Amino acid sequence: MNIPVVLAILVVFAFLAFRKANLFILALAWWIGAFVFFRFGFTAPIPASVISIYMGIVSLATLAFVSSSEQRREEVSRPLLRLMTEKRFAPLLAATIIAIPALAAANVYVQMNVPIEPPFFPRTIHPASPPEITVHEKKISIDLGDNPFRELEKSNPQEFRQHVENGRRVYYQNCVFCHGDNLAGNGMFVHGLDPIPTNFADGDTIANLRETFLFWRASKGGPGLPEEGGPWNSAMPAWEKILKEDEIWDAVLFLYEFTGERPRAREEHAQ
Repeated sequence: MNIPVVLAILVVFAFLAFRKANLFILALAWWIGAFVFFRFGFTAPIPASVISIYMGIVSLATLAFVSSSEQRREEVSRPLLRLMTEKRFAPLLAATIIAIPALAAANVYVQMNVPIEPPFFPRTIHPASPPEITVHEKKISIDLGDNPFRELEKSNPQEFRQHVENGRRVYYQNCVFCHGDNLAGNGMFVHGLDPIPTNFADGDTIANLRETFLFWRASKGGPGLPEEGGPWNSAMPAWEKILKEDEIWDAVLFLYEFTGERPRAREEHAQ
């Protein structure tokens, strides 16, 4: 909690109580004080949508209080009637009439020019993978396994090329809509996704990952994310329900082939 802000609000209320301000001034002060408290009274900022909800509750509570009796309604309306009827308040009335729409317009302008940024959460982009997974009733080791077709790159380049081309087909039939034509995470569906798809064209992405990690993420999809991958659930479906195991491995080969990156090597664990 931001102690200086809270103390400043309390000092203002103490001053108004000492001066025995009328109900209209007190109600206005309570409303402004509540906004300042929600907006600046916490070290961790409260989302604007939450502040709007709280201020709506404060507004309804204030209105209910000042209109709960004839005496309170008269006490609140008296300053407003004087503002609108007495000539000496004409400049203030004119300024108020101009200020209200001007402030509303300024608020709209500010909201329209706020840069769009993702909310901050302590989220792990590449969460730790499980040691093994089951795909199509087959156990696959994520820690100790390898892409079964990677060895063909040296032993049988022609057959390896067939797997890469099959991976290209799989990608452009299934993955292109989100990950994009150039694998940069800018597909046609990207604007409706949060988080946005992985940018495979970024050299710091798949080069730091093992092929088994990508196989895990593709086969299990968003529903397979562990808690540390939250708070969002990736929109990627569990491709194991749609693709064969070989097709997923081939798509992984294509990702590295297209980007020119090499997969991260498997670390040797000490015995």
